[in-house]
Amino acid sequence: MVPVTLAIVEAMLEGRREVAESVLDARLPDAWPGPALVERAFCADLQAIRANPDYRLWGDRVMITRHGARRVVGSVVFHGGPDADGAVEVGYGVEQELQCRGYATEGTRAAVEWALAEPTVRVVRACTPSWHLASRRVLERVGMTLVGSHDHDMLGDLLEYERTAPAARANLIPDNRMRAAQ
Repeated sequence: MVPVTLAIVEAMLEGRREVAESVLDARLPDAWPGPALVERAFCADLQAIRANPDYRLWGDRVMITRHGARRVVGSVVFHGGPDADGAVEVGYGVEQELQCRGYATEGTRAAVEWALAEPTVRVVRACTPSWHLASRRVLERVGMTLVGSHDHDMLGDLLEYERTAPAARANLIPDNRMRAAQ
C-alpha cells in the first residue's frame, strides 16, 4: 500500500495518467483516472485538498500488487483525519476485474488497524448499502460490527459499521459493570 500524496491527487484530478503512474511506480487500471473514481475516492475538490492535504489525505492508500509487474488494484481512503471525537470513516474500492481475490479485505484490514493504532483515533466507521453483500463481508472480516442503519436518497438502506480502538473499549464499560468492579 502506497500513501496517497498531493502529487498523486493532482495528477489524477488533472487527468495526467503518466505522472500518476510515475509517482506510484505502478501501472494504473485502464479506467483511471476517471470522473467516477475521483468523485468516489476524493470527497473534496482539489483546492480543499491543497489547502489541508495532511487532513484531507490522512491515511489514504493506493493498493498495489506485490508480485509480478506493479499494478494498482484499488484504494483505501479515509474521509479526512479524525474528528473531535476521534472518529474516522473508511471507504475502499477494487477494480472490477480484480475483485473477489481478497484485496479489499487485506487493504481495508491494514488501514483500519493502522488507524486504530493512532493515538487520536477512537473509532473507525464505514457505511455500505444493505444490498452490497461483498462489501458487508469485507467489513465483517476486518472486525467491524454492525451498529445501525440510515436511509440514503439514492442508495437506499445504508448499514453503519464500526470498530473501536482497544484503549477506547476499556472506557466503554457499562455503568453497572463499572460499579460492580469498584
